[in-house]
Amino acid sequence: IPVWYNKTTNEIHCEVEPPKDIENWNQEEDVLDTWASSWLWAQDVFTNDKDQNYYYPTDLLVTGPDIIFFWVARMIIAGMEFHKKIPFKDVYFTSIIRDMQGRKLSKSLGNSPDPFNVIAEYGADALRFTINYISPLGQDVMFSTDKCEIGRNFANKIWNAGRFLLMNAEKIKINDELKNKHIDAVDEWLDSKFNRTLKQIDFALDTFDLNGATKLVYSYVWSDFCDWYIEFIKNKLYSNDEELKSASLTRALEHFENLLKIVHPFMPFITEEIWHLIKTRNEKESISTSQFPILNELKINEKIENEIEFLKDVITALRTIRSEMNLAPSAKITAFLKTNQISIQQEKFIKSLARFEKLVVDPNIEKPKGSASSIVRGCDIFVPLEGLIDIEIERNRIEKEIKRLEGMLIGVEKKLANEDFVKRAPKEIIEKEQQKKEHWNESLQKLNFILNDLK
Repeated sequence: IPVWYNKTTNEIHCEVEPPKDIENWNQEEDVLDTWASSWLWAQDVFTNDKDQNYYYPTDLLVTGPDIIFFWVARMIIAGMEFHKKIPFKDVYFTSIIRDMQGRKLSKSLGNSPDPFNVIAEYGADALRFTINYISPLGQDVMFSTDKCEIGRNFANKIWNAGRFLLMNAEKIKINDELKNKHIDAVDEWLDSKFNRTLKQIDFALDTFDLNGATKLVYSYVWSDFCDWYIEFIKNKLYSNDEELKSASLTRALEHFENLLKIVHPFMPFITEEIWHLIKTRNEKESISTSQFPILNELKINEKIENEIEFLKDVITALRTIRSEMNLAPSAKITAFLKTNQISIQQEKFIKSLARFEKLVVDPNIEKPKGSASSIVRGCDIFVPLEGLIDIEIERNRIEKEIKRLEGMLIGVEKKLANEDFVKRAPKEIIEKEQQKKEHWNESLQKLNFILNDLK
């Protein structure tokens, strides 16, 4: 908008058309910039009183923290001056995206990636999700395009979960009349986790914690649903009981559809695509206008959650022992659990998911000789290794590895204790050496624990 200035009256004319007494005005080279226009927002963006009364004041302004003075403060001052009202109830300050050196993204610096190139490589959903995921409330973001792998991997996880369920739906009949049958503790656990997650997401969004909401969605989808729930129901889907299979898959697809709905605000494209694959939809139907899941606090069951979390920890501990001891997948292994907390149903899950042939559950078990061990929430776990590995060879291997790590640890500790090195070395090099020290210390603790088991 051209700006004319009257030196006699100190008036400013900001219109496309010049003033009538043009001879008394000088046209300025400047234009009405965005900072000046912030003064006009409260009164000049509306075409009539009806719109102004409806939209002013509004609820929320979303902007960057770098323009608090230039934009936000001026809007408030002008609103109070001309309308006697603050123009908005809340202001949400987004993170500032910076490069890995901490510089603001800038065309002149050439450090700003082209969003279209990033989308072409990773996908629009991946970019959108990643930015939310790595943007802590009130802090700037150090961004590089390879971080979009977070969003791309998450999208792949959702797609693969959907493909698994839909491939099973080609062989197993979906029957809504069965979805409330054959319900066990795992189904109750997922209901509880979903409603707890929904409650936490609602709170996060109400308090403008988008980063927290993103992480809640990520944790529920990746860990609870994909890593555990799908694994838990595989035994049902592969059983010979057609009604059990139908009930389990029908329920799983309903859970998955609700999952897509809580992911949709963060990843609109992939969720819309998969939502249409689940069942036949009307052409005009969209996941964005479908009923969002309604919180049911009565389904939040802390007791069930604790039971399944304990079960997950036991399975994880047994898997870790298998991995650390290099036990073959085909090996027939027995595990001893010193507890009275394991039910018959849980035993089946443990044997299936940890791939153990036999479980002995007894609160009075003594540790068998030559056993790998672990402790989970007061439950002692023992896995006898005799006949599965050559204990002497394994002990020698671990002792050599301990000596090797101890030598490397001495070297890195000397380096970090050297004042000249610490003063001269770049910050990232020092951090890398400290990470090595922490990692090797962790590895030594684990190896000493395993060696103690083999004695």
